[in-house]
Amino acid sequence: MMKKNLLFLFALILWANVFATHQRAGEITYRLVPGKGNFTYEVTVVTYSYAPSQADRNVLQIDFGDGTQDTVYRINGSSGINPAGIFCNHLGEIVATDIKKNIYKKVHVYAGQGAFKISLTDPNRNYGILNIPNSVEIPLYIETLLTINPFLGPVNSPQLQLPPIDNGCINNIFRHNAGAYDPDGDSLSYKLVICRTTGGVNITGFKYPNEVDPDHPGTFVIDTKTGDITWDKPTLQGEYNFAFLIEKWRNGVRIAYVTRDMQVTITPCTNKAPIIDPAPDYCVMAGNTLTYNVTAHDTDPFKLTLTATGSPLTLQNSPATFVQTAQLAGSATGTFAWKTGLSPIQKRPYQVYYKVSDGQTTPLTDIKSNFISVIAPPPLNPLTVAIGRNIRVSWDQSICPTASGYKIYRRTGHSGYTPDVCTQGVPAGAGFELVGTTQGIGTTTFTDDNKGKGLAHGLTYCYLITAIFPDGAESYPSVETCAALKKDLPVITNVSIQTTATLGKVFIAWSKPTELNTTITPGPYKYRIYRSNDMTGASFTLIDSTATINDTTLIDLKAPTSVSGISYRIEFINNTPGNRFSVGNSETASSERLSVAPGDKQLTLTMTAIVPWNNMKYVIYRRNLTTAVLDSIGVSATPTYIDPNRINGQNYCYVVKALGTYGTTGIIDPLINFSQEACATPTDNLIPCAPVLNIETICAEGKNKLTWNNPNRTCGSKTAKKYVLFYALQSTDPFVRVDSTLSATDTVIMHAPKDGVVGCYTVIAVNDKGIESTKSNIVCADPNGCPKYRLPNAFTPNGDEHNDKFRPYPGYSSVEKVNMRIFNRWGELIFTTTDPAINWDGKSKGSKQDCAEGVYFYTCEVFEPGTNGKIQKRTLKGAIHLLR
Repeated sequence: MMKKNLLFLFALILWANVFATHQRAGEITYRLVPGKGNFTYEVTVVTYSYAPSQADRNVLQIDFGDGTQDTVYRINGSSGINPAGIFCNHLGEIVATDIKKNIYKKVHVYAGQGAFKISLTDPNRNYGILNIPNSVEIPLYIETLLTINPFLGPVNSPQLQLPPIDNGCINNIFRHNAGAYDPDGDSLSYKLVICRTTGGVNITGFKYPNEVDPDHPGTFVIDTKTGDITWDKPTLQGEYNFAFLIEKWRNGVRIAYVTRDMQVTITPCTNKAPIIDPAPDYCVMAGNTLTYNVTAHDTDPFKLTLTATGSPLTLQNSPATFVQTAQLAGSATGTFAWKTGLSPIQKRPYQVYYKVSDGQTTPLTDIKSNFISVIAPPPLNPLTVAIGRNIRVSWDQSICPTASGYKIYRRTGHSGYTPDVCTQGVPAGAGFELVGTTQGIGTTTFTDDNKGKGLAHGLTYCYLITAIFPDGAESYPSVETCAALKKDLPVITNVSIQTTATLGKVFIAWSKPTELNTTITPGPYKYRIYRSNDMTGASFTLIDSTATINDTTLIDLKAPTSVSGISYRIEFINNTPGNRFSVGNSETASSERLSVAPGDKQLTLTMTAIVPWNNMKYVIYRRNLTTAVLDSIGVSATPTYIDPNRINGQNYCYVVKALGTYGTTGIIDPLINFSQEACATPTDNLIPCAPVLNIETICAEGKNKLTWNNPNRTCGSKTAKKYVLFYALQSTDPFVRVDSTLSATDTVIMHAPKDGVVGCYTVIAVNDKGIESTKSNIVCADPNGCPKYRLPNAFTPNGDEHNDKFRPYPGYSSVEKVNMRIFNRWGELIFTTTDPAINWDGKSKGSKQDCAEGVYFYTCEVFEPGTNGKIQKRTLKGAIHLLR
């Protein structure tokens, strides 16, 4: 406890009494200059600085990432004399006590395409930043990525609407959000990064704000989707800097990012932070109005100010509004209203940020956000017309001017699908498949020819149409429109096996044509029946014919039903004397082919058929071992069925009855077709299920704790008897066996790699017959998972047995050795050791005398395993405050 108090006192004295310097926060954004092609960009630099500093910058130098640098001038604020006594056309804007906002702009023309890192380095940061050692000597470095590629289209950086300067209170949760939006409608994600300095190098000794007080670390995290930063909770007063990336993604590829390096000031407070009640996400059809209230409350009776930011409020056409409608003691209400119009349609939802402040000397705030999806209205008046073996689909042009085409979805049979209010397009679960896409807002017809194969007679085809947009957005789907082909050809309804043999018996039936053009085909009529001894109709042979149009059944007595699946086709013949010709063929339909796979005390039945109708369910029959009668044992809605609790070594035989439908009036329903008889014998040949492996590194012991689930508890086979653990230094290296267990319930192994804790693992399950499962998932120890070897900045060798020796922070692991050298302020070496524990007692190594109070300097080379497991050197440098 004394150590913590000394560090806090030392930091507080310096922070309060030393003259602060300059840069507090900053970021770089850019916009494509309209009308200047794809290579001219306006770059904006925003910094926040210590207002009284004589290091005030009226001009900065920026690196455009293409090998060129240039000066950028401040453009905000009135003219006058700055603190250095220099006249400036623009002095910046004072936004808070001793805090100045500076905006710099420059137009730059790039020579061609490429990825460019726009950066700024400016000396120096302000003094006393608690999580950046010697911050007054550390330049601010910020960086933004721009990708110019003609295939990407125009690229503008994310825009940040909330400032990078914030306040918080000790023992209160701190929250921040940059209020970012993307003007191109691309996806944004967020991640924390280490603050950087000259050349883009990570600052040595940087700590995230929650790491400054090791006794009360708390958490410091960023939500990758919303950008919300939460620090739970600050415990030390002072200034902290941290940085994060706002990454921009298009079609799954990162094409831009902005680095925000920002500062938060933590002070003691008596007020409590207000809270915004969560606002749900909303979806609205373009052209409609969305209105809802946002509320906030506070346990303190302060008047709250509730505001909103976000791209909907900045749109040039149809912008949203947010008005605070109530301001009472301890509560506030605001109304968001947006008459959307037809222009703000985009695939990515809009994000709106709400901020409430209690308005006190150190204002406490809360930030919440929600997402609003603006979805285009559906195409209207869809219509379907059957033409031959095709169906022509048409619809009205979309009322949205930015639509770029349409998607056409199809299914067989009516769906009754009603779209969810927040669903763009047609979800996979609706049972439709995408069958066509048209380009251009005016292309409002599509002919479905089933990719050149033609559609099937007897089926009803139903369609949904959506409008599409350049960024991938889709409208709500149209109402369903359906049609069936004219029934001018036979429609097969039955291919049902009656006996299983080399010369088996099959019942074939079909529905006759009922919509004939008798001018072209006056009749009389007949059918020809073809069989192919396979499932696909690869080799048809004529096997019979019938005499009249009403003769629509046949029993095939020579089908090899025990050998293979069988398929049939019916040819329709106009048999007019002197004008005999083939009108056309039915669709090909196969028999139900049953296969039975053996398992341990069970058999798995799989049914296969290639038919133009839809099979809805299957009735399973098993031959009774005593009576030899086929008994019904179950029903399945899918073409797979497992018959459990069988006796290994006993032969079982099955037949399946398939029940199907065309879903069209005028055709028999249901369609009943039997499979051949198939037999199999269950046996114990099951492969154990693979476990799911997890890893936990025990840093203090230098070991990895490997745990996994017992797959017997969830896996149907339940055959695992033991496990074998494998190890590799890296996931791409060969894995070698390192350990095993003796029972299925023993699911933990502790392993200590020889090269520290780094390494990767996988595990397999083995049954009592020695059959192995597939390898589990691979898990790897995080080389940064254990605390890094870190050194404090003060100690008190005064003999009170508290903080008497200079030692590293506890918790580090896998340090092989160090090369620690400590110097006085004249550069004289006074202490050296290779022991990672150091244990300097404040005495000079040569004289053994107590060293004087003051500041000493060190370099410490740390030899530890890197990410590849090999020993690498890391050098620490810093100052030690010796206090007695």
